[in-house]
Amino acid sequence: MAFLPLNRKDMEQRGWDYVDFVYVTGDAYVDHPSFGVSIISRVLEARGYRVGIISQPDWKNESSFTEYGKPRLGFMVTSGNIDSMVAHYTAAKKKRSDDAYTAGGKAGKRPDRAVIVYSRIIKRLYPDSIVIIGGLEASLRRFAHYDYWDNRVRPSILVDSGADILSYGMGENQTIQIADILNNGGGVNELRTVRGVCYLMPASEYVPMSAVDCPSFERVSESKREYAVACRKQMEEQDAVRGRAIIQKHGKMLLVQNRPMPPLTQPELDWVYSLPYERMYHPSYEPLGGVPGIKEVEFSITHNRGCFGGCNFCSIAFHQGRAITTRSKESILAEAEMLTHNPRFKGYIHDVGGPTANFRLPSCAHQAQTGMCKNKKCLAPKPCGQLQVSHEEYLDILRSIRKIPKIKKVFIRSGVRFDYLMEDESREFFSELVKYHISGQLKVAPEHCSNAVLDKMGKPHIEVYKRFSDEFYKITEQIGKKQYLIPYLISSHPGSTLKDAVDLAVYLKKEHIHPEQVQDFYPTPGTVSTCMFYTGLDPYTMQEVFVPKTSHEKALQRALLQYFDPKNKQLVFEALKLAGRTDLIGGGKDCLITAPAGYVRQAKAVNRIDAKKQNRNHEKYSRNKKTKGKSKK
Repeated sequence: MAFLPLNRKDMEQRGWDYVDFVYVTGDAYVDHPSFGVSIISRVLEARGYRVGIISQPDWKNESSFTEYGKPRLGFMVTSGNIDSMVAHYTAAKKKRSDDAYTAGGKAGKRPDRAVIVYSRIIKRLYPDSIVIIGGLEASLRRFAHYDYWDNRVRPSILVDSGADILSYGMGENQTIQIADILNNGGGVNELRTVRGVCYLMPASEYVPMSAVDCPSFERVSESKREYAVACRKQMEEQDAVRGRAIIQKHGKMLLVQNRPMPPLTQPELDWVYSLPYERMYHPSYEPLGGVPGIKEVEFSITHNRGCFGGCNFCSIAFHQGRAITTRSKESILAEAEMLTHNPRFKGYIHDVGGPTANFRLPSCAHQAQTGMCKNKKCLAPKPCGQLQVSHEEYLDILRSIRKIPKIKKVFIRSGVRFDYLMEDESREFFSELVKYHISGQLKVAPEHCSNAVLDKMGKPHIEVYKRFSDEFYKITEQIGKKQYLIPYLISSHPGSTLKDAVDLAVYLKKEHIHPEQVQDFYPTPGTVSTCMFYTGLDPYTMQEVFVPKTSHEKALQRALLQYFDPKNKQLVFEALKLAGRTDLIGGGKDCLITAPAGYVRQAKAVNRIDAKKQNRNHEKYSRNKKTKGKSKK
């Protein structure tokens, strides 16, 4: 069987009587390079280590963690591809009914805070075994962090989980180093030398003088201002070139984040994607209906990592980093060719992308020597003058894939940075994107129209999107196709007042945009926007930020973005009255909703009262003016 062992029987079929690592995951086992567990386990396998997978163990039955016994070197633990709390709850904190990373799409197969639950069980069962936590949930919770679901600051996940080491970021190189250290007889102390890891140590021990001291867990729990300071310091040091170690006191213990691990080089990234993935879920899930999460990625190709876009609501910069790493053209074409031999392949490549599809160059020529600029964004509110812009290599790759026999269509479904695209003086990529790589719709992310809100998001101003939209539809018309932009929008982001939400609704009507879905801002760990949500402060300026927090405030803003939906009419009516925009209620061409029954008469009565009040005020003003004139005489 080409899949890695999923149980003891699989292990024995390979002729093994032990495993070096047991990898516990909150997801179903899918052996595809879009799944972190698959990459790390295949990397370890390629280095000669034996890995056994325990997928979605029953945390109420601890024997499900003993499938392989005690591993020779240690346990690795992850919640899976996404944070377990995000997997379980909506932005409104309502329980989700499905789970794309579970067989049959069935919810409830992993616990809340899976990394903590799994690690504690393992430590009880095997107290002398080393536990390494990683993946998105652990990575984004490595410092003291605001937890939206508890509505409080929680300590580093290392404290709550009892794990020995936390591997943050993408993890391949630190995993190799960790495995080699353990294999050579090293222990936890030796693991503390690896870049890209976090660990706890007694506060009384020696700390390097160059480490950045973050406000302690106790201080950030008591003071929102201190929390904002800690957030800024943490964001500033997430650069592999200039970033320094960070320390944060937790009681008598000290959390240490070592310097970030440098991103993989192109040969290293090519190697990772050349490993023998089955590119499918484990066959044992077939009777349950398979794993839904494979559908969008099975025939997708990742060509890059990292994102210098740096949106404040996105965790990519804190997890993958802002530096761009790309695979070679040869590696990408080899994968595309391989996909054509898959019996399930129907001729369609679903995506050639990554965090941002159209990034292949470093943001600027200075990046390799000096790292990414501290507290600056490459694209917002305006592109940096040092920005390197070219789609030439990406376009060449797409053209080459289109020529491969058996490939009918190559789509781009990852996010396209339209602001970066608009900086490219050549329109070749734009034209071919519209002509060849869209399935009728292109998803883009303007997010809002208010420039004040966009500044808090770290996004370009709306004028850039308007120019992009106009050109998109112009090219679409020229090629004789009916294609549309599907804009992603976020309601209730920090900085968005009710007035801003009304302005966005007006903009949407003017541009004839009817969003089918609207996402309420979701405060997840590891983002600047979550810091603003919790503290009401911009961590970079320390200025106050308006934050819509109550469920009703959010409902009003969300309803405005779908003002055209009859079920939202009452909320939109209320929002417009509160915002003082009753001019948008009625039958005029600019109105968002028609007036409810009885509202017209009420409005006229109010207008008569207002008119009388204005007359009285005018008469009073005139009398006062005459009186003052007489007194002067």
